Amino acid sequence: MTNLREQIEAAEHEKFVSYACFASDSKGKKHPEDKSINRTDFQRDRDRVLHSTAFRRMEYKTQVFVNHEGDHYRTRLTHTLEVSQIARTVARMFKINEDLTEALVLSHDIGHTPFGHAGERVMKELMEAHGGFEHNKQSLRIVEKLEHPYPHFPGLNLSFEIREGIVKHSAHWKPENVPAEYLPKLQPTLEAQLIDFVDEIAYNNHDVDDGLSSEMFSFDDLAKVSLWSESVEKVRKKFSKEPVEQLKRLVISAMITTLVDDLVQTTMKNIESKKSRRSTRIRNLGYSLAGYSTGMQKKSLELKSFCVQICTTIHV
Repeated sequence: MTNLREQIEAAEHEKFVSYACFASDSKGKKHPEDKSINRTDFQRDRDRVLHSTAFRRMEYKTQVFVNHEGDHYRTRLTHTLEVSQIARTVARMFKINEDLTEALVLSHDIGHTPFGHAGERVMKELMEAHGGFEHNKQSLRIVEKLEHPYPHFPGLNLSFEIREGIVKHSAHWKPENVPAEYLPKLQPTLEAQLIDFVDEIAYNNHDVDDGLSSEMFSFDDLAKVSLWSESVEKVRKKFSKEPVEQLKRLVISAMITTLVDDLVQTTMKNIESKKSRRSTRIRNLGYSLAGYSTGMQKKSLELKSFCVQICTTIHV
């Protein structure tokens, strides 16, 4: 008689596409452990990150505004939760592993310093004589060594795919910065590749929300940004008389939907064009298959550039 974990693992092979990362095919953990009878390893990984001290510390870490400036602005913690929501939706659209996707998202920012990227620049300077500082490497260090809730091994003992995704979390990661045990010549799983873009979708659009709320920039300033103006037009087809200030949430939602839809469609086309029907094929290509169409990439960069230019403390 199979237990619940085995039933979930079997169900993954029924409902996921062939190039998904299946829990039963994981490369495993550093330290031997008995399997859970109720959860897959990826579900267990997600839960361990969620209950970690490092995850809770993100509550007071800066996204754009420091915590005491207001309850309504994003922190690293609320940003991570919002990325998780979008990422699970994207994973569901692809029929890839939602549990792996969520575990990757929840752990992707836990190595960040306080005070955003300004804090990281200071840490790099302070740690220069000791090998420097890079937040992805710090995230890996946290889950492998610094968190120590269990007496029989250091760290959280997460699955290989989570740890690999952490150290390769960037659309521009470089093989020379990846430890040999995490296969620097290979791309991470499709689940990890997509998170790089979902993360950017979340912070660009939520930086717009926070920037407008703080009056760091105005609705008129945003009118010159293509994604914003096009999304306003979409929303106005339904709400033609309301002032744009009252439509902010709907417009931002429309921008997120536009970016997500293009990401999914373009990545699907890339997968089909390369006949990448297996996860191993995707990992061996030498480049990421996740991405936008050329036109949407330009619009996304325009939005990001706008935020960076106006918000000098923006998360980039």
